[in-house]
Amino acid sequence: MIVRAVWAAVLAALALQGVTPPQPITVAAAVSLTEALEEIARAYSSAGGAQVRFNLAGSNVLARQIVSGAPADVFISADDAQMDVVEKAGALVPGSRVVIVENQLAVVSTPDRVDFVRREFARAPAEIRRLAVGDPAAVPAGVYARRYLEEKKLWMSYEPRIVPTTNVRAALTAVETGAVDAAIVYVTDLAAARTAVLALTVPTAEGPRIVYPGALVATSRNPEAKRFLEFLSSPDATAIFTRHKFVVPKRGQAPV
Repeated sequence: MIVRAVWAAVLAALALQGVTPPQPITVAAAVSLTEALEEIARAYSSAGGAQVRFNLAGSNVLARQIVSGAPADVFISADDAQMDVVEKAGALVPGSRVVIVENQLAVVSTPDRVDFVRREFARAPAEIRRLAVGDPAAVPAGVYARRYLEEKKLWMSYEPRIVPTTNVRAALTAVETGAVDAAIVYVTDLAAARTAVLALTVPTAEGPRIVYPGALVATSRNPEAKRFLEFLSSPDATAIFTRHKFVVPKRGQAPV
């Protein structure tokens, strides 16, 4: 409420001065970033930046939408592959692509089964009858999960039991509704869990590198878009990402 009051005061002051307020920014972002980005948007607006509107979904869905001409100013993907799709279509501003944050995989389960899943997951026991992951054929979280399971020589065992979902949050929900026994999600998704609990975290050295690149969308004519993308690397945004358990890469890192 305080942020809204501040923003209203800013708009009123600009109107009195005959200044056009900044145009709202539309950000298409991976759904796993939801809570962190919403908090960052509030910080950005309260610091005098434009209001930020989000289109949150699976990165593959967002990539298709942008390539098809859906309006967006900034795109933040949960992997390089979907950002590549948009870039190869000529839908990104050249040179604007940067790594925003990184993440880790985690296995979650229900409280009554978490000890068993923690103990036995690496054996792929028959008691884990259904395992939810983002669709391994399209959703970044599912692609990462498959890479991890393949690296651990578990993919062949778990593949018949995989329940593919439209995005990583849907995999989390599948655990909480009892539709599956466990799910592979991101460590950061635990903050959004209601009943699902952490069974194990995949060490960075054992899992795929999970990166979230961000870039400006070529069709955007909003000057605030570049400012917001830059704000995502600011100390304020970095503190928020860190609090939400994302890993912030060293700044000055070359674009993806």
